[in-house]
Amino acid sequence: MKSTSIWTILGVIVAVVIAWFLIDAVFSLMWFIAKLVAVAVVAVIVFFVLRALLRNRTGD
Repeated sequence: MKSTSIWTILGVIVAVVIAWFLIDAVFSLMWFIAKLVAVAVVAVIVFFVLRALLRNRTGD
């Protein structure tokens, strides 16, 4: 086996490992952002429900 083909194989392996970690980081970040958006939406809904309930109880 030639020296260049060994370096090519090692380069491919290193590229796959780096891509694996990058994609893992990107998907973790995307999952975190999706969770933040979901929490924000639920918080807004809960806020308006609580405000409506408290408004009805106080008679305003």
